[in-house]
Amino acid sequence: MRPLKQAIYSSRTADKFVVRLPDGMRERIAEVARDHHRSMNSEIIARLEQSLIQEGSLGEELSMRLDSPELSLHERELLQRFRQLSHRQQNALVSLIAHDAEVASNAS
Repeated sequence: MRPLKQAIYSSRTADKFVVRLPDGMRERIAEVARDHHRSMNSEIIARLEQSLIQEGSLGEELSMRLDSPELSLHERELLQRFRQLSHRQQNALVSLIAHDAEVASNAS
């Protein structure tokens, strides 16, 4: 296994941008972020990245984000494998995981 590079992203050095959200969106993002066990910032970044990847606007520089200190070794591996899937496969996997999580929460 190759050694991990030093993180290139830090909350201290990251660009900051203020966004005005429509009423209710902040609460919805917070809820979704909790469901995904991430911060609101990480949730928003993940969704923006996915959107930019899908339209081909984000290139090779994204692969370096795997060095984010927020990711565990297992998360990095999953993310690498997920990014190798087609868009259709990614959607199917996300739907399956969401369905399983819903079934598990309804069972408890």
